[in-house]
Amino acid sequence: MCLYPTGPAGRAAAALAASLAVLVPLSAGAGAAVADDGRPDRDFTIEDPRITESSGLAASRVHPGVYWTHNDSDDGPYVFAVDSRTGKTLATITMRGVGEPRDVEGISLGPDGALYVGDIGDNLDGSWSHVWIYRFPEPKELRDATVDAVQYDVKYADGPRNAEALMVHPKTGRVYIASKNEDGGGLYEGPAKLTTGAVNTFRRVGEVPWVTDGAFSPDGKRLVLRSYFSAREYAFEDGRLGEDRPVAAPFQRQAESVTYTADGAALMFGSEGARSGVVRVEVEGGGSGDGGREQGKPSGSAGGEAGDQGGGEADEGRGGVGLGAAIVVGAGVLWLALRRKRGQG
Repeated sequence: MCLYPTGPAGRAAAALAASLAVLVPLSAGAGAAVADDGRPDRDFTIEDPRITESSGLAASRVHPGVYWTHNDSDDGPYVFAVDSRTGKTLATITMRGVGEPRDVEGISLGPDGALYVGDIGDNLDGSWSHVWIYRFPEPKELRDATVDAVQYDVKYADGPRNAEALMVHPKTGRVYIASKNEDGGGLYEGPAKLTTGAVNTFRRVGEVPWVTDGAFSPDGKRLVLRSYFSAREYAFEDGRLGEDRPVAAPFQRQAESVTYTADGAALMFGSEGARSGVVRVEVEGGGSGDGGREQGKPSGSAGGEAGDQGGGEADEGRGGVGLGAAIVVGAGVLWLALRRKRGQG
C-alpha cells in the first residue's frame, strides 16, 4: 500500500504528489498516442477492475509477455496473470493452504520455477512479530485455478519492520527483502533455503533508501530498487550490493512495483489504482530490445488498449518522466527543509 512518510515531510510529499497527479496527465496528453503493434513487454494498462492496488510485478518465464501481479491488503489469496499485449487478465490463481493474507506487497520468480509471494507489509512499522512468504509453481497453463501453496514464517534478526520489496535471486534461489523506512531501509538476506515448521530469520546485509519494490536482473548480476520518485540499479555479487546508478523511472501516482523483462532488456514499472499503467524503460547493457531505442528511457509506445484509448496511466508515466525529474529535486529540497525545521523545533 502506498503510504507516505509520517510527520510534516510526509504530509508535504503527499500534497506534492496529489497536486502533480493533476499536472502529469496534462503533460502526458501533449503527444499523440502510439498505435498498438501487438508485441509483448510493451507499456500497457491493467484492465481488470478487480486489480486496483497492484503492488508487485514478476515477468513470467513460461508465458512470454505475461506479468504476475496481486493486490495488497484485504484482497484474499489471489494472484493474477496479465497479458502485456492487451492488459487483460488471462488467469486468476487462488492460493490454498496459506491462511488469510494480511498485506501482500511483493512477488518474484525463483530459479525453481515457483512464484514467491511476499505477505510482508506492516503499515504500523513493526507491529507484526512475523510475516509470511507463500510459494507455488508457476502454472504451465493460463486458466483460473486453485493451487496448493507453501507458507513460510519469516522474522528479522533485528526486530519487526515494514517492507514492500521481495526479490528471489535467479541463480541461487535465496530470498531477499528490502525494508521501508523514512530514514532509509535495509536489505535482508534469508537463509540458503526456506523451510516450513520453523521460523526463517532474515539478516540485514546492506543499507538501502526508501523502497517500494525491487527485482533482480535475469542473470542475477543487478538489483533494481524503486521508490516513489526514483529508482537505482545496483551491481550485485556474492550476496552484496555494489556500485549503483540511477534509472530513469517514470513518474506514477502510486509508484509501487518494478520487474525486469524476461530477457533483461528493460524494466517494467507499475503503479496502484484502477486501470493502472505499466511503463517499459530500457536499461543500460540490457540489450537494445527494440531496434536501437535509447537505453535508460521510457519506450514511448503504448501496449494493448492503453495505446488505442490514449487514456491509461501508461501514457501518464511516459509523459511525466521529464516532470518526474523535477519532482525528485523539488521533493528532496522540500523534504530536507522540513526535516531541518523539525530538528530545530
